[in-house]
Amino acid sequence: MKNLVRCLGLLKALALALLVLASVITPSVLANQSQKSTTLDSTTTLQSIIANDHRSPANRERDKYRHPAETLEFFGLRPNMTVVELWPGNGWYTEILAPFLADKGQLIVTNFAPNDSKQPSVIFQQKLALAFQQKLEANPEVFGKVKVAQIHPPKELTLAPDNSVDMVVTFRNIHNWVGAGYADQVYAVAYKALKPGGILGVEEHRAKPGTSLEESIKTGYMSQDGVIAAVEKAGFKLVSKSEINANPKDTKDYPSGVWALPPTLRQGQKDRERFLAIGESDRMTLKFIKPKIAVNSRTSDSN
Repeated sequence: MKNLVRCLGLLKALALALLVLASVITPSVLANQSQKSTTLDSTTTLQSIIANDHRSPANRERDKYRHPAETLEFFGLRPNMTVVELWPGNGWYTEILAPFLADKGQLIVTNFAPNDSKQPSVIFQQKLALAFQQKLEANPEVFGKVKVAQIHPPKELTLAPDNSVDMVVTFRNIHNWVGAGYADQVYAVAYKALKPGGILGVEEHRAKPGTSLEESIKTGYMSQDGVIAAVEKAGFKLVSKSEINANPKDTKDYPSGVWALPPTLRQGQKDRERFLAIGESDRMTLKFIKPKIAVNSRTSDSN
């Protein structure tokens, strides 16, 4: 009997010690868990991907200007889509699209094919291409399922098989295409790659009404009406316009064009605080559709 009492006493003491230990350890364990990255899987939401620390603090700081969740939701992005991202640059949007589409969909990104040209613009493109490819390879958990379509515009510009893609997106690229002389070709290949009913999502620096094409190429600000007309000329139809990425503080009259503003800040320290106060550029956000093939009423007329 004495042994039984002694055992019960030991068990009570052990239980009490475990409770005290748990009360001390739990807060620190929870704190450490809160610092871990969100696991990127089929249950991950767009918002949690955007907040995840696989994105650099500098990239997340730009969310207040670029509104990625609102922009992608406006385009109609869904996790089971096949999406082409045109000219992804350093992969700012790729960091969001890749994990969101990894489980049920497919992300295809363009990247410049190797080229030994000595032209400064081509050398610059090749540096971007190498850096972007290294970024993809360095983080297979995030980018391992991304497909790369190598392009060499205007000679090589194939995105995907015809009628195979649900959505094509482009962010602040049109001014470069227009300046290079192959914007219409890009719209044409995007149209071919998209399924009937597929979406083309466009974000671009927006010029003041009446800005000439020459001035747009110089400053980087494009006419919204001009962009709509050019895209619709390729066969697309405008579905909707959004002011998600509008910035009324952008006066669009800087000697360095749009590149005076963040993130480029081309003028260095000159007027830096002024440009930081303005923020990133005023941008159009446009949603186009590749129309489904209409049934000819004459052929379906029973009369």
